[in-house]
Formats: sequence, C-alpha cells, structure tokens
Amino acid sequence: MDTSNDAPIEAHILALPETAGSALYGMVDVLAATGKLWKELSGDAPGHRLIEPRIVSTSRKPFRCGNGIPVSPELSLSGDQAPEILILPELWLAPTDDLHDRYDALKLWIRDCYARGSFIYSACSGSVLLAATGLLDGRSATSHWGYQDLFGRSFPNVRFDPGPNLVIADPAGRIITAGGTTSWHDLALHIIARHCSPGEALRIAKVYLLKWHSEGQLPYQNLVRHQPHADSSVRFAENWLAQHFRNEHAVSDVSKAAEIPERSLKRRFKAATGSTLIAYVQNLRIEEAKRLLETSNIIADEIAALVGYENPAFFRRLFKRCTGITPGAYRRMFQPVADGSATNVAAFAEPIDDAVA
Repeated sequence: MDTSNDAPIEAHILALPETAGSALYGMVDVLAATGKLWKELSGDAPGHRLIEPRIVSTSRKPFRCGNGIPVSPELSLSGDQAPEILILPELWLAPTDDLHDRYDALKLWIRDCYARGSFIYSACSGSVLLAATGLLDGRSATSHWGYQDLFGRSFPNVRFDPGPNLVIADPAGRIITAGGTTSWHDLALHIIARHCSPGEALRIAKVYLLKWHSEGQLPYQNLVRHQPHADSSVRFAENWLAQHFRNEHAVSDVSKAAEIPERSLKRRFKAATGSTLIAYVQNLRIEEAKRLLETSNIIADEIAALVGYENPAFFRRLFKRCTGITPGAYRRMFQPVADGSATNVAAFAEPIDDAVA
C-alpha cells in the first residue's frame, strides 16, 4: 500500500484516571513511529508518519493516571467527527469493578463513534469499559483472564473467552478486543497491519522487538481461583484437595473426608465455586505440573505421575487443553524466567523434544 502522499490516520487513544500509563504511552510511541522510525534507523530516505496518535479524555484538563503518571489530553469528547481508530487501553480495575456507576457520557460517546464508523480497539481491561457500553452484547470478546468472573457476573450477554490474545467481535472487524496486560503489543501490530500494511507492522515489530503472542493467554493463566462462598463443607473440600490432589482417587477420597455423599458434594461444589469437582482437581494437578516444569528438569512423563496421572499421554492432552501448549513448550517459555540465570536464556531458542521435556 502506497501511503506516502496520504495524511496520517487519526488514532484517538482514551486516557482516564484509571488508565495504565505503560499501555497508554507505549501505544502512543509505537503508533507514532509508523512509516518513519524504520527508515531513519536503516538510513533510507525520510519517512512519512502513517498514524497520528492523539490522547483523548473526558476533558482537556491535565491529570494523573495509574501510578501517578501525568497525562495532558490533546482532545476532549466534544466534536462532530469520529476518529478512524479509537483505542481503549488497559485500566487499573479491581476484578469486581464493572464501571457501571461512572462514565455514562463517555460510554455514549464510544457508542456514537462506532455508529459513525470508527474502528474500536480495546486492550486488556479496556474491554470492561467497552462491555459497559453494550457494544459487546451478543458478541465474542476477551480481556485479561483475571476478569473472567466479572464478565460472567456483570456482562452475561458477552461471549467471553480468556484464551485468545485477539478476538474480532463483529463481522466487519470494527470491534476487536485484546487479552492480557502486554496484549497492547499485539493490538498495535494488528492496527498497523490493517490500517497501514503488514510490511510496516513487521518493521515496527523488528524496531521495538515486539513479539506476537501466538500462544494466546492460556499459558499465563492461573487455573485455580478461589471464589467467595458460604458453604463450609465445600471450603473444607478445597482445603483438603490442596494437600491431597495427587491421590489417585481424590474425588471419592475428599467426599469421605468431608463425610458427604460424593453426589451431594459434587452438586454443592459446582453451586459454590462454578467449577466441577473433577475440573478443580485437574486444575490443581496442572498448576503443580506447571510449577515443576518451571523449577526442575524432571521429564514430563515423571511429572505426570507426580501430580496424579498414570497415563502420560492423557496428561499431555489435558495439559495442552488447559494451557494451550505442550509441557515442553511451557518449559521453554517459563523455566528461563523462573531460573533467572543468563545462561538459561538460551533455552528460549533451543528446540526441546516434547517427548523428553
């Protein structure tokens, strides 16, 4: 695509007191570099900026966003023209904060931008604000996996999926949500590829060393989340399983320990936690397997036995279903990080046979 004679595309990036400064200014920096930075670093002819990022807020009054980072908005919500691109970056929100009690005028403005043709992109918890506008009702969306329960409670009409890193919500592709905290990297590359060219997205990825998270969010997700509830027997079962999940017959054993018929405990467990009893045991086992892959060199077949599975093939299938990747791929991703040693960083680049990983 030849955009050398075109005016830059307007990309408005929303900033609020809850906004994460790293996502806000990271997006500004990366988008502002499109068309120029690669050429400058390569010694080519001067480039032409392809995207013009501008910070928009509820007013132009300066304020501080998350962690006290100063923000001076260039634009307010007023105006008759909708931007081609509107980005809702990550917000610092509690896992129970659905924004239902504030920003009503902003929500209407976002809806109006979409009605007038804007492409709406959200990163991480920015999708909570997008969901609060109603634009995600009846549509698929993602966010950080930590907001899965919030979506289930506050936005039941949204088809929430914590696995992918990018989800296209509407057939025209004008609403796209991105997953976890640094998913704005993937979102920025997608925006550049779509509105400029795939080649420019690749050049920006090389300049900024941005990695496309093709593995999605599942490898990073905590599978065991404790839900508040008042069922003391279920709480006993959760505590007992935390110590005995490796038992071959953990489900029947915990019902005996709780002195409750297995059928009744399964029903009460599902009602209290939202998870089946067997899924809870499986999640405990996979979380332990992840820990062993991060911190040891024990082969996957032995890890399967250590966490309670006699059949290594079943363990591998379950592990991939829960995390999106194989045990060997998981070890390559996370063992160098857990180890912290410079020499172990090479493991990222070295292929490891999953049969022995």
